[in-house]
Amino acid sequence: MRQPPCIANHLAGLATHVPEHRLVRVRKYVDRLFAETLTRRDDGTIFVVTGDIPAMWIRDSTWQMLPLLKMNPDEELIEILGSVSRLQTKFLGIDPYANAFNESASGQCWHQDFPDQSPWVFERKFELDSWSTFFELAISIYEHTGSQEHLDQAFWELAHHILALCAVEQNHQPDSYRFIRRAAPLHDYLSHDGYGAPVGFTGMVWSAFRPSDDRCVYGYHIPSNAHLAATLSRLAKIANEMGLPEIANKSENLSQEISCAISQTLAENSRYPYEVDGLGNSLYMDDPNIPSLLALPILGYCDNSDESYLATREWLLSSEHKFWINKNGFSGLSSEHTPTDWVWPLAIAMAGLTSQDEQEQERSLLQLELGDGGTGDMHESFSCENPKNFTRPWFSWADMTYVSLVLQKFGRNLAR
Repeated sequence: MRQPPCIANHLAGLATHVPEHRLVRVRKYVDRLFAETLTRRDDGTIFVVTGDIPAMWIRDSTWQMLPLLKMNPDEELIEILGSVSRLQTKFLGIDPYANAFNESASGQCWHQDFPDQSPWVFERKFELDSWSTFFELAISIYEHTGSQEHLDQAFWELAHHILALCAVEQNHQPDSYRFIRRAAPLHDYLSHDGYGAPVGFTGMVWSAFRPSDDRCVYGYHIPSNAHLAATLSRLAKIANEMGLPEIANKSENLSQEISCAISQTLAENSRYPYEVDGLGNSLYMDDPNIPSLLALPILGYCDNSDESYLATREWLLSSEHKFWINKNGFSGLSSEHTPTDWVWPLAIAMAGLTSQDEQEQERSLLQLELGDGGTGDMHESFSCENPKNFTRPWFSWADMTYVSLVLQKFGRNLAR
């Protein structure tokens, strides 16, 4: 797909601020986004592949596109962003519990996990962040540009439906969703015979899987709920502006219920847990995939000077956290989704994006650049012992998170 002129103009304006080698990377990643991930479909919507997997994740596509809003979007770019949002609406309208979709009803899939799985669905893992990131992209386009063409009747009908499903999943019934995947790693399917661990009511919304596509140990995923609370509050404001009081009231009420429930999970040391079950059990950790606890300010849930966030952040980025890696000049988060002790560029970038320290932002950029294994590309994860060993040769989400960090460090802050 052709890249809109406003992007080249914006990047040209950064030339006096951004070191040339970084500007070259940014151009490469943005060029590749347009040339290799975006496909205009017959209905005018735009399909976004995640990278080396030929499917569109709701989550990934949102984070891939959002940095473009910081590039003084012209009418052409605004239309492209809106066309991605409209396709997300169509896909979640087909199956709101799916996380990834095909460009056509091809029946292609990662695994056939449900006998009635739609041929549009590449994978049907229910991840709450699919809903929150759907709202994030649509809302951000409107907030940054004023465009509302993508906020059409189909969008508001889906928003109403998702709000109803949130109420259902606040009161999750074990037999409502079951996910079993035979001969798979433990993190790839739900415990308790595919139904997941028991939960009690908290006011938060249940999720089967994390943003990593790994199963939740406990059903209430704090980062995804935090992101949902933040986006619903913004959605309520827009719904009010557009004369939709029922959606506005439901969105604001649900946002407040979730925020209140999250605040009640704070430990005496003011740290946020990663997951809870509403029955007294909590899991203290973080994962590199976004939404994460590390990313809470980027998600709009709190400021990066918030005391509880800072207490959580300090612990996450320390040797006390089992997924924290600090080895051979690289530091960041690992995940059970990838080999042990392999660090994720997403988390390295997020440490910089949420920092108020320019030196920490610079360290994050240097680590990302040194961790590319000599390929010039960002990856899903890499070995701190030898960055030439990595997972995902092409991970567009990581590419665009690097772009976000460059834009932020050199004066194009991502804060709303």
